[in-house]
Amino acid sequence: MTTERKTRLMLHHLVPSSIRSQLVVGTIVLQLLLLTVFLALVMQKETADLRLRDEQRVMTQVQLLAQSSRHNMTPDASNSFNDLQDIVDATLISASILEARVTNLDGRILADSKHLLNGSYIRDALEVQAAKPPFEIKMIDIGDGYFEGVMPITSNGVTVGLAWIKPNPIVLGAQITPLIQNAVLYAVLALLTNTLLAVLLARTVTQPLMRLLRGMQQLVRDPGHTDSFPLPVTTLNEAGELTAGFNIMVSELREQRAGLNDTLALLDSMLANAPVGFAFYDQEFRYVRLNQYLADIHGRSIISHLGQRITDIFPKSFAALKQSYIQSVFENGRAITDVELSVEPQGSNGVKRTWLYSFYPVRTGSYEARWVGAVVVEVTQRRLAEDAMRKSEKLAAAGRLAASIAHEINNPLEAVTNLLFLLQGESSLDAEAREYANLAQSELARVSAITQQTLRFYRQPTQPQLSNLGELMDSVITLHQGRVNSSHIQIGKRYRGTVTLFALGGELRQLFANIVGNAIDAMGMGGALHVDLRPSQHWKTGARGVRITIADTGTGMTPEVQHRIFEPFFTTKEATGTGLGLWVSAEIVQKHNGVLRVRSRTNAPSGTVFMLFFPEDGLNEPAKSLIS
Repeated sequence: MTTERKTRLMLHHLVPSSIRSQLVVGTIVLQLLLLTVFLALVMQKETADLRLRDEQRVMTQVQLLAQSSRHNMTPDASNSFNDLQDIVDATLISASILEARVTNLDGRILADSKHLLNGSYIRDALEVQAAKPPFEIKMIDIGDGYFEGVMPITSNGVTVGLAWIKPNPIVLGAQITPLIQNAVLYAVLALLTNTLLAVLLARTVTQPLMRLLRGMQQLVRDPGHTDSFPLPVTTLNEAGELTAGFNIMVSELREQRAGLNDTLALLDSMLANAPVGFAFYDQEFRYVRLNQYLADIHGRSIISHLGQRITDIFPKSFAALKQSYIQSVFENGRAITDVELSVEPQGSNGVKRTWLYSFYPVRTGSYEARWVGAVVVEVTQRRLAEDAMRKSEKLAAAGRLAASIAHEINNPLEAVTNLLFLLQGESSLDAEAREYANLAQSELARVSAITQQTLRFYRQPTQPQLSNLGELMDSVITLHQGRVNSSHIQIGKRYRGTVTLFALGGELRQLFANIVGNAIDAMGMGGALHVDLRPSQHWKTGARGVRITIADTGTGMTPEVQHRIFEPFFTTKEATGTGLGLWVSAEIVQKHNGVLRVRSRTNAPSGTVFMLFFPEDGLNEPAKSLIS
């Protein structure tokens, strides 16, 4: 720390901090300065007056000494020197005289009040100079404020000697001491009086100011706590007017704060409960504020967002794209609306979500944007619905095309079948040719069955009827027979009697087709598919119905996949799957008040089992299905 800084800190600590102490200390310092100047001037004047009076007294005393001594300075005077000594000694009767003596014109001391210098000569240079002509009354400064009076002694108009008087400095100082004491006493009384007056005046000023200070500090600590206002006005001076003005200001602030709090409450309520997401970002792409709706969309709490950057919440590619829009708003100051962004958030279990963003600048008193706000609307379901609609249209178009093709194929198939029948009746055919004709007849029958099943899928009945589940299952297996043969899959069927159910046959056929098709896809090349149909009872309620079990030896499903297989648009078959098969299947089971249970494992031996139970009169009961 430099010397200048140390000095500044020292002065800062020495200077009083409060107005009262500053006023009192300032008054004392000012009074001391004034009294010092006053005392100096008074002492100077009084000292000058005392010096003048002392000089006049010394002149008188030296004149008396000179007059008393002139008769003893003539040569014919008897006992002149003894009498001269007596005269000199007599002058010491006055306490104001320190020393008296008489010398001749040569400077020889003829009589001295100390009796020590008689007969000697004066040696002081100033005295020697004063003893030279012209002879007249003189005052000699002998240093340190002392002086000495000299007067010639004349007899018959002739100067015969010199009379010397030196005043007593103690007597002179004794005259000054009472003056100093009186001046100091006056100074102390004046200082005390002015200090007391300053204290009283400071109190009238500082008390209202202290109230104001405490009130201001209270407002700073707790702006909403104004119970101690209005402050009392105890004076009619400027401090009182300042207090009254402060009370008015606090009252207006209280009214404004009440209105502002109401406005903020409305805004906070709207921000918190709006069915859209709101967020605000600073220039470092950190979250400044957001509402609960957006926090729920992200799957995190509001607290975990605040102060975090976008890259801390989302993957880098998505965060970089989002930051580019925010940076553009900061730089250009213009809003960007209807930006569609898609991402797979953390903890979404592979579900890709889509949001519609609108970015806008937030300005606070200046032209430049301080924050960027974002309004977020999730459009994931809308996008999925649009995709589903497109897929449904494609599937419907494919179904109509397949039905049309099946219908067109069916006509020439009937003609070929009739021709083969006629050919078999020809007697000219040998046994081998007849065998070939029989084989062609069998294959054409299978093609005809496939076309009939295709037409049935498209032309499903809309009213429930008693359906033979075995026939429905056989028709589904027939549709997949080509894939089954090419994949070398073994199919085992066990139908325990004729199993019938009052249901929508077309929907049950679609249900079986979805499950069997997924089983064939899961097995790939090789495997076994087991189908079991039997009358049964519900394992909990005891209700009578039918049970269908479809089991495969495929790759199985992980617990995560099992948890989501009935969600719409979820599929593990990226290229060929739509994610709608099992979702539709679950709705069919629920419509028939059935129960669907799935068990699967991926470790050897792997595979999946679908177990379905339908009550006999499921369509006539309220929906109470259970899917697990």
